[in-house]
Amino acid sequence: MEGTGAVYSVEVRVVAPVRPTEGTDRVADAVRNLFPDAEVVHEEGRVVGTARSVERFAALLRRQEILDTARKRLLEGVRGDAVHVELKKLAAFQGVVNFSVGSPDEVGDLEVRVRVEEPSVEAFVDAVAPPTEDGEPVTE
Repeated sequence: MEGTGAVYSVEVRVVAPVRPTEGTDRVADAVRNLFPDAEVVHEEGRVVGTARSVERFAALLRRQEILDTARKRLLEGVRGDAVHVELKKLAAFQGVVNFSVGSPDEVGDLEVRVRVEEPSVEAFVDAVAPPTEDGEPVTE
């Protein structure tokens, strides 16, 4: 990732349900609002996006000043060589990151899985959502 001095290799997979009241293009746009390089395919009742970059996602966490929450959610979602989180689809429509807690919204959530190929999941989380002190990243 830019600005971290490290090179990261990741594969992002985003799955989002498409409700009858939504257009598949609109849901695909929600995915691309957070992961602009995502290649999105339409499947029965859902869209599936695959991306290789988390730059915009990481930038949104900083812009929205939610690094502490993001770090907590990302660390809670670590499973082996991957991080699993759920994001609010309605927020993604607006280009905003909002982590899902509890039951999914009526329109469903974006299920995000980031498989970290290198260096490590922990180093990846540190780069995307570094620890903070007084609201400022301490590792940048």
